Amino acid sequence: MTASELADYLGIGKNRAYELLNSGEIKGFRIGSVWKVTEAAVNQYIYEKSGL
Repeated sequence: MTASELADYLGIGKNRAYELLNSGEIKGFRIGSVWKVTEAAVNQYIYEKSGL
């Protein structure tokens, strides 16, 4: 998914999504200037933040 899709999925703003990607809190990669994130990386972030 893209950064915009990530923001929609998590219910956050696009700027916050880019912050999470740039800091490495959510693992992603860039193709040119476009961030790509796997659903597994997003689910791992949610799992870690939930404290389960």
